[in-house]
Amino acid sequence: MTATARPAERIPVIVGVGEIVDRTKELAEGLEPLALLEQAIRRAENDAGVKLIHELGSLDVVNFLSWRYRDPEQLLAQRLGVRPAHCHYGPVGGESPIRFLHEAALRIARGECEVAVVCGAEAQSTATKAERAGVTLPWTPFAHDVEEPKRGAAFQKPLAVQLGVFRPVTVYPFYEVASSARWGQTPQQALAESGELWSRFSAVAAYNPNAWLKRHFAPEEITTASADNRPIAWPYTKLMVANPMVNMGAALILTSLAKARAAGIAEHRMIYPLGGASAEDPRDYLTRDQFAESHPQNAVLQAAMNLVGGNGSAFDVIELYSCFPCVPKMARRTLGLGADVEPTVTGGLTFFGAPLNTYMTHAACAMVRRLRGGAKRGLLYGQGGFVTKHHALVISREPPSALSQDVSVQAEADRHRTPAPEFVAEAGGHGKVESFTALYDRNGEVEHGVVMLRTEQDTRTLARVPARDDATLARLMKPDKTPVGALGPITMAADGVPEWRVS
Repeated sequence: MTATARPAERIPVIVGVGEIVDRTKELAEGLEPLALLEQAIRRAENDAGVKLIHELGSLDVVNFLSWRYRDPEQLLAQRLGVRPAHCHYGPVGGESPIRFLHEAALRIARGECEVAVVCGAEAQSTATKAERAGVTLPWTPFAHDVEEPKRGAAFQKPLAVQLGVFRPVTVYPFYEVASSARWGQTPQQALAESGELWSRFSAVAAYNPNAWLKRHFAPEEITTASADNRPIAWPYTKLMVANPMVNMGAALILTSLAKARAAGIAEHRMIYPLGGASAEDPRDYLTRDQFAESHPQNAVLQAAMNLVGGNGSAFDVIELYSCFPCVPKMARRTLGLGADVEPTVTGGLTFFGAPLNTYMTHAACAMVRRLRGGAKRGLLYGQGGFVTKHHALVISREPPSALSQDVSVQAEADRHRTPAPEFVAEAGGHGKVESFTALYDRNGEVEHGVVMLRTEQDTRTLARVPARDDATLARLMKPDKTPVGALGPITMAADGVPEWRVS
C-alpha cells in the first residue's frame, strides 16, 4: 500500500519536542524527575503549537535511577490530568527511548491511539549532591519498598563481579580492545581514533543549548590522562566515558497525520518514523561468542540501511550511541562510513550528558529539530546494557510507503553467532588473551588488570593481573602492540581467583 493510499489516521508523525535542563544552585530548589518529565511534556506541547495532552492515549516513561517512585507513570499521568489506555514505565536500557518511540508510532499506525508521548528524565546531579551534603529534598518520598531495577552485577558471573568487571565502564573496554585488534590497530592508533571521534561529539555539544558541558575539547585533551581527566578503565579516561551527573528531561509527542493536519500543524514541522529494528545479545556478556563486533548491532543497523537503499551514506544526519568509544566506532564501520563521520546531532553522553537510560530521548528531540531545519533523513541508534540491547529508528521529512509491524531482527543476529566457549572459574596451564582492561582508583593508580583468556582447552576465563606485576601490565598496555593474543601461564591465587602473567 503506498503512502498516499494509506489513511491519514494511520500515519504517525512526531509533532512536538521538549527538553529541560535544571542547573539549580540551591539543592532544595532542584526539580525531581517527575517535575522534569511534566515540564518537558508541556514544552513539547508548546512546540507542537496545539493542545494535545488532554487526548493522550499512550504514555511511555523511560526508566530512571536517580529517584525511586511507586508507579511513576501513573503519578505522571495524574500530574497531566490524563488516563491513557497505554501507560508504561520501562525497564533499564539505553536503547529504550528509541524502542518506545518506534512502538508509539506503531500504536498509532494500528489505530490504537491518536496521541502518544515518550519521555524520560533524571536528576542525578541534585540527588547525589543532596545525599553527600545530608540534605533532605522536598520531593515525592523515595519509595524504599519498591525493588531496585536489576542491573550489571545481577546478570554476571561471580568471578566477573569479584574482579570488578560487571559495570559498563569496566566491560566496554573488552570490546574496545578486541575490536581494535580485529581492525589491525595498535592501542595508540585506536586511542587516536577515539580522541578524534569524541572531539567531534564535544564540538556539537558546545553549540547545543541543552548540553551539560558546552566545550569543544581537542582530541589529545580527551585521551591524555591528567588530574582533571583521570584514567578510569584502560584505555578510557574520564572524558571518554558517560557522565550521569546531570539533571535533564525530554519528551516527544506523536499523533496521526490526520489529526496533525486538522489541528493546523504546518507540514514542515511533521517528522515521520520510517521504520526500524531491534535485537539483543545475552545479558551475561561472558556467554557471547566474541567481542570484536556485535551481531545484534550489525543486524539492526543493516535493517535500518535497508529502509533507505542499503547504504549508510543515505542518512543526512545520524546519532550513534556514545556511552563509550567502541560503540560508535563499531557502528560507523557497519554503516560503511569513514573515520571523518559526523556521529551526533546532540553531543554525546560525555559532553551533552548521560541522563542514564534517557539520552536518546534528547537525541530524538535534536534529530527532529535538524530534520525540520532541512535535513531529509536521520538515523537514531540506541543501545543498552553491555553492548546488549540494540534499537534503530529511521525518521524523515517524507512519509514512509509503509510502517512494518515486524521489528525484530533477532534471527538475523543469531544466524551470525558462533558457539560461545564454556566459561570456567578455575583454570591452569597457559592462557591466550582475548581482551583486557585495567581498573584504576580515584588517584589514577592501577588497582589491578583483568584479562579475558582462552585456555588450552579453548574454554574462557577471567584472570587478575596484580598491580605489582609491572612487567605484565606494561606489556598489556604497550601503545604499539595489541595485548590480544599474548600468552602466559595461569595460576590460582590464595583467594581462589585465577591470575595471569605474560610469558
